[in-house]
Amino acid sequence: MEKTGIVYGRFQVLHLKHIEYILAAKMRCQKLYIGIVFPDDLYVSDEEGSSYRVKRSANPLTYIERYEMIRDSLLEFNVQREAFEIIPFPIDRPNYLAQYVPKEAVCYMSICDDWTAKNERMLRRLGIRTEVLWRREAGDKGVTGSIIRQKIKEREEWKSLVPRAVYKYMIENEIDERIRKMGER
Repeated sequence: MEKTGIVYGRFQVLHLKHIEYILAAKMRCQKLYIGIVFPDDLYVSDEEGSSYRVKRSANPLTYIERYEMIRDSLLEFNVQREAFEIIPFPIDRPNYLAQYVPKEAVCYMSICDDWTAKNERMLRRLGIRTEVLWRREAGDKGVTGSIIRQKIKEREEWKSLVPRAVYKYMIENEIDERIRKMGER
């Protein structure tokens, strides 16, 4: 078992496949760092040609909202609080990653598209150890944050796709309503 591991994602909306990924990594290390990609609006761009990952409509949640949903969900899944940390993870600014990634950490990855494959190569070039948990085709990803946001916008059932803590947090903080309003613009 490794001492330290790291996973990363946008978590725009944290769903059960994210939890599967996080827990699979946690089983391989004593302490897991969960990196939040695009932690602030510096990364959001609605310019023509921008990747969907950086569009405002694909990033409705703030860093603190994602932090709290990840924390509450892992506690709900009985992961001890001292066994994980949640940090920013500036994947699009690789020169800054060394400031966030513990030197001994193994980055656990799920490769499912060109973006994550490119990230794996970049992390290896930076000297960050990586371990691919699984490789999937884009069509085999299952649930995604995009699917959940779309279901919220269309007032379809989405509760079964996310941890209970996420559903509760989003309803209590009216995040579902914010996502619906973003779809109306």
